[in-house]
Amino acid sequence: MIVQQTGTFKRQTKKLHKAEKSALDKAIKQIIKDPSVGEMKVGDLAGIQIFKYKLKANLYLLAYEYLDSRLLLTLISHGSHEHFYR
Repeated sequence: MIVQQTGTFKRQTKKLHKAEKSALDKAIKQIIKDPSVGEMKVGDLAGIQIFKYKLKANLYLLAYEYLDSRLLLTLISHGSHEHFYR
């Protein structure tokens, strides 16, 4: 499986603290094991899946796209639930 990151994802990751990066790494490993684990979006966000994970008491979302035909996983964005879909 090929894992890619968008520019937005890379910039957001640089700003994370050590504990946040660790939680994000665990979430990515879970997605790599089973790409269908995320919730598929509909409408304007069709084709994008959202994986939810917690760090302490905060809910974080990780948006990704998985193309089964090419075994390609693209990490799009991540962040707290507040203002995530803007």
